[in-house]
Parts: sequence; structure tokens; C-alpha cells
Amino acid sequence: MSLVPTSVSDMNPHIVDLFAGPGGLDVAARWLGVHAEGIEWDSEACKTRREAGLVTREADVRQFQPADFPHANVLAGGPPCQTFTVAGSGVGRSALDRVLELVDAMGNCKDVTKHIAHFDDERTGLVLEPLRWALKALSDGEPYESIVLEQVPSVLPVWEAMGAVLRKRGYGVAVGILKAEEFGVPQTRRRAILIARLGTSAKLPAPTHQSYRKGVPRGLGDIVLLPWNTMGDALLATRNYPFSVVSNYGTGGDPKARGIRRSDEPAFTVTGKVSRNRLIDANGTLIDRITSAEAGRLQTFPSDFPWRGRDVAQQIGNAIPPRLGVHILAAALGRTEGIDEEFFARVIDGGWHQRALSEAPAYAH
Repeated sequence: MSLVPTSVSDMNPHIVDLFAGPGGLDVAARWLGVHAEGIEWDSEACKTRREAGLVTREADVRQFQPADFPHANVLAGGPPCQTFTVAGSGVGRSALDRVLELVDAMGNCKDVTKHIAHFDDERTGLVLEPLRWALKALSDGEPYESIVLEQVPSVLPVWEAMGAVLRKRGYGVAVGILKAEEFGVPQTRRRAILIARLGTSAKLPAPTHQSYRKGVPRGLGDIVLLPWNTMGDALLATRNYPFSVVSNYGTGGDPKARGIRRSDEPAFTVTGKVSRNRLIDANGTLIDRITSAEAGRLQTFPSDFPWRGRDVAQQIGNAIPPRLGVHILAAALGRTEGIDEEFFARVIDGGWHQRALSEAPAYAH
């Protein structure tokens, strides 16, 4: 089934992806037949991107402005989350009020550069970069037609504040928390999402799969939705037997109370420490650890995606699952038809095959 654009400009979307990482959103764009160019400052993630054939500028997003990407009409960004995430230092969370003040100041056309420099961790201020880009594009008379932002749930108030600024400038905005397993990702992962569309309404993508609830059997829930996908199915090629994963994290901060997920359930959130999770068989005997390729598969990257460089586990943990990215981008571009199980079987299970995809994308226009 063809994807039907909702506007003339949607015939040729071109994404500039800030903080692009190893390419989760760019892989999603490739699957949709959409051109994307990513900016990423981590040299190790850039090694993966280049090996995968993703268009890459290895640089700091603060060195650029919209005019440096004149063909881009879609802005995307997932700023570093280490200072906002529960697993991180929490510096960003303590500075949240200050960040919200700066969003308001930017909305009132004030220069906040010197204030950003005062954060104890420079990564905290990077969450403001997408708004800088969006406002600069507006002042240049070349506004982005769609904007997509994603981060850990604790950043939701920032997205809400940015959404208020964008609404005053003619964007329809939708903000909320999405659960990855509700979009077919075989792990439980929550992300704060902002979608903005210039001159028209915006909405978050609707779930396609049931929500995971501990202790509730698979398939029980809204019968209109598909059952959530399991890590056993995702890793069938490498582990065609029952197993369980013992989390690296202790429930409630207690290292002795580590959570356990069976292979017929979704995985825990894949983080940079995913290789520390232990695998045990049906008898409780330690098997081994999750490999990088398997972690990538749980993030819905193709099994042959060419991970390169150091800290591959961290690269994988930092990425947005491409399958979730497809749903988010499709909603931002008004292209929701044809995003179904057949589509994902073709682009994920079919392998990466970068040359074939670049020459004949899943949805050519």
C-alpha cells in the first residue's frame, strides 16, 4: 500500500536529525524512503553511522544553524538524556525549573546563551537546542514544516513548554508519553514525544499493540490491538529455547531485588548497561549475557545492522527504537497508512542491506 502525503511539501521531506546517535530515527526514515542527515558529536557512534551508510556530520549541533541545511524541512532531535534520566546523575531534573524559565525566555525572543553556560553539566542545556533551531528557522522565513523531539519521560515538562511556544507561532502540537511495547517493540520503554506540524493539527501515533502489564497473560487486553511482542520472538535466531533475563537494576533501589522477565515477555528497557543483565535457563542456571547484536535486535534494529566503534552497548541504549521511530515520523508527516506488521517484517527481518534500501526505499515517492 502506498503512503499518501497530506501536503505537496510532504512529497519530499528532508530531515535534519540533531543528536542523531547511531541512527535509530535515521534508520526509520530510510525505511520510509525519507532522506535524513544526522549531526552527531560522538565519534564512536559516527563509525556505526558511516558503516551503515547514513548521511552524517560529525560535529556539535551548536556549531550550526538551519541555513547550514537549506533543504531540510523536518527538524528532529533527541538531546543527550544522561542528566535527565533516572539512571543518570539527575542534574537536569534539579535544573528543570531553570530550563523551563529559559524556554519561556526564548519564546519571548531573548538571548539565553550566557545562562545556558551556567549549567553544571553542559548536556543539560543541550535540550534547548531544538527550540533554538526551530525559532531561528522561523525568523529566517524558512520554518520547519514538521518537528519531532524525543527524550526520557522526565523531560515531558520541557516538551510541553516548547509546545506552547510553537503553538503561538502557528504549529499544531501534540505532546505525551509513548510506550514502546504498544508499537511492537519487544521491550518496555517509555519516551516523552513532541510532534509539531506547521499550519495544521498534530497528534501522536495511536498504539498498534497492547500494553504490557506484569502478571497479565499476553493477548489479554484491547482485542482491537495486537498482543505485545516478546524478546523470545525477537531473539529466536540466536536463542530458540526458553530463558529469562535478570535485570542489572534492583527494584526500588534494592540490589537484591532484581527484576526477572521471561522470554515470552517484552525485555526490560535496553540501556547502555544491557550487557550486565544475566540470562538464565528454565532451571535457573546462568547461561551468558545478551550480545550487542541481540541488544540491537531488542531495539528493533535489523540483526545485521553494522555496529562499529567502542561502547556499542551504550550506542544501542541511547538510540530510539527504529520501529517506534517509524510510527512517530509517520504521524509527523501525515503518513500513517501502510505501517503494519507486513511492513516491519519486510524492513526489519529482511536485514539492513543499505544499498538496496537506498536505491529502492520501502516507500518511494
